[in-house]
Amino acid sequence: MRTCLIAAVSENGVIGINGDLPWKVKSDMIRFKQLTVGDGNETNSVIMGRKTWESLPDAHRPLSDRINIVLTKQIGWTNQGAETAFYPGQAMEISFAEGCDETWIIGGAGTYAAMFDKVDEIHLTTIHAQVEGDVNMPEWDKDGWKEEVIERREKSEDDQYPSTYSIWRKI
Repeated sequence: MRTCLIAAVSENGVIGINGDLPWKVKSDMIRFKQLTVGDGNETNSVIMGRKTWESLPDAHRPLSDRINIVLTKQIGWTNQGAETAFYPGQAMEISFAEGCDETWIIGGAGTYAAMFDKVDEIHLTTIHAQVEGDVNMPEWDKDGWKEEVIERREKSEDDQYPSTYSIWRKI
């Protein structure tokens, strides 16, 4: 099972504000769905924290065509459409037990920090802006990783800021 982390991060490290994204970059949202769903011939899961789950619009919760696993410290927490995990290893066990081909760590900051050591790849969209926010991407040790820039996009009608999409792979 391949395990990937996926995030969009501003140049000043912000990933969220008031339970939402601090930007509108449609191309990144399209890429997020394409990557986490896969080609349709595989079973994929997404692992997220409870606050990330709660930030999803009702119409998109659970995220369709993926097994949704919510990592929480709240004993007894359940929600329709979500598998509940109380520690990172349990989240990975659920994904494995469901026969997932790929597992995607989708946030937030605490979940990223808890799962960095379990991932094979980091799919990172850098939003080229300094934005206000209340949640930052946790620091991660870039030694032992190699970045491959995949795509650069300019600001457009659908993308509030320019961005760069990269894949970081362990070396």
